[in-house]
Amino acid sequence: MAPPILKLDDIFLSFGGAPLLAGAGLQIEPGDKICLVGRNGSGKSTLLKIAAGLVEAQSGEVFRHPSSTVRYLEQAPDFAGFNTVQAYAEAGLGPGDDPYRVTYLLSHLGLTGEEDPKMLSGGESRRAALARVMAPEPDILLLDEPTNHLDLPTIEWLEGELQKTRSALVLISHDRRFLEKVSTATVWLDRGTSRRLDRGFAHFEAWRDQVLEAEELEQHKLGKSIEREEHWLRYGVTARRKRNMRRLGELQTMRSNYRGHKGPQGTVQATVSDAQESGKLVIEADKITKSFGERAIVTPFSIRVHRGDCIGLVGPNGAGKTTLLKMLTGQLSPDSGIVKLGTNLEIATLDQKREDLDPEDTLANYLTDGRGENLLVNGEQRHVTGYMKEFLFQPEQARTPIRSLSGGERARLMLARILSRPTNLLILDEPTNDLDIETLDLLQEIVAGFPGTVILVSHDRDFLDRTVTSTIAPAVPDAPDGRWIEYAGGYSDMLVQRKGALEERKRAEKAAEKPKTQQATASGNSKVKLSFKQKFALENLPKEMAKAEAEIAKREQVMADPNLFTRDPGAFNRLAGEMEKLRASLTDMEEEWLELEMLREELEG
Repeated sequence: MAPPILKLDDIFLSFGGAPLLAGAGLQIEPGDKICLVGRNGSGKSTLLKIAAGLVEAQSGEVFRHPSSTVRYLEQAPDFAGFNTVQAYAEAGLGPGDDPYRVTYLLSHLGLTGEEDPKMLSGGESRRAALARVMAPEPDILLLDEPTNHLDLPTIEWLEGELQKTRSALVLISHDRRFLEKVSTATVWLDRGTSRRLDRGFAHFEAWRDQVLEAEELEQHKLGKSIEREEHWLRYGVTARRKRNMRRLGELQTMRSNYRGHKGPQGTVQATVSDAQESGKLVIEADKITKSFGERAIVTPFSIRVHRGDCIGLVGPNGAGKTTLLKMLTGQLSPDSGIVKLGTNLEIATLDQKREDLDPEDTLANYLTDGRGENLLVNGEQRHVTGYMKEFLFQPEQARTPIRSLSGGERARLMLARILSRPTNLLILDEPTNDLDIETLDLLQEIVAGFPGTVILVSHDRDFLDRTVTSTIAPAVPDAPDGRWIEYAGGYSDMLVQRKGALEERKRAEKAAEKPKTQQATASGNSKVKLSFKQKFALENLPKEMAKAEAEIAKREQVMADPNLFTRDPGAFNRLAGEMEKLRASLTDMEEEWLELEMLREELEG
């Protein structure tokens, strides 16, 4: 095993109250690709800043190899003294670094390099900072939410760059799919301490649940031990009890440990307030268009949105997602065409820019609209501090100004306000930004179980796959021209359908190139139908998929043993490798079956 190039050990840091970090650690070796996970406010960003040398721990050991280079992705880049983005990004290069890397990275991140840093949006600033830290290809790359404000094509490009980079990585991100594809190890920061799993994020949640179950069992055992000792103290022989002061001291220690145990932070508990049911037809758009100057944002587009639908909008930045969303919800009039909104609509909107938040307002005032200490939730009067606790805010934060909240806490606060109001049409613009994994799980459950209608814009592929019933995307993903297509299912379903449509188009083009005599012969044949090989695959693929699922389930059952890795790491790694191959094979079979099924339906009319 290679020696670490950066190591944090037994890190302690407190800002006056309960310690933020108490015994946390992080070890980085050459080639590591670590995802750092934990709840909002658990200290992930602070630990990353300690690793970068930007924050000093109050105690603990920090080792950085003297010859190693470290780059940290800043949340708020400092552009002072730079006239162009190119100059800012090149300032991150060291002697001997290739300046072309800056140009290459900026172009893939959607920047020319000639932009004035003073005129950049928040998202563009983050992209410039990403180019600056990646260009030198440092020994250690520390990235805090690198996918924020990136569109899907850019996120997928970034995944490829980070997978092949020689730099050791530590990543903080809310994007599950991104972490699954890039990480090979996971560090979990929880209640001030850290635990490491030498496997990628795809295995984290099952492992976390096992750790918490084992911890709960230990606490239960400790409670039973205390009961036994207390019974002995009450009913044991008096003389013996007086002599055995050591046993009494042990009991006091057990009681102290039991009382002082800090359990895992709770999960957000929330439901959407019921509203009057909307009409069955929620939105009807007929041949709507929109252009800005000569640029077409939406060419004739039609859609009918029914009650209970969950529609996802995806596409590169600048494609017109927000414009299309505003037209569908009546906030913006189309240049031509008609939009009709259904009856009894109660609309609630979560805006990605968080423009609804006044930084000087307090949490309580924001949630109650300045109407005292109570708010109405599902027809029931609730005290604001009690409602706040359901979203993991402490009662003492009620008078805290919003400016002091982190990005994730602001998103949670807006979610709390939206869910307290009766609604039957949820409009969510980048709802997953800054949310931790647990709050993302809650939001996913709310959206999936929402009885009304949801329209959401998101770059989070995993969230889209888990929630939406259809996906609207540009017809030409790399160069949007105003044409939009609605696909059935989530993001992955859309990719499969696009692939099938592309292959069908290629087949049609190939057929068009045949000599006319061949075309005439083909046209004289009987109706086109599936080949024997395709029919055989269509019938047998479900059986093969079921076999693969059964094999995966067998291995999952064996790997569920929390002591397997310690007892037999070779068997654990062998099973993990087999699982990875089986899952890849299952994905391939599912895609092949879906394409064949779509082709069969098309041929049968």
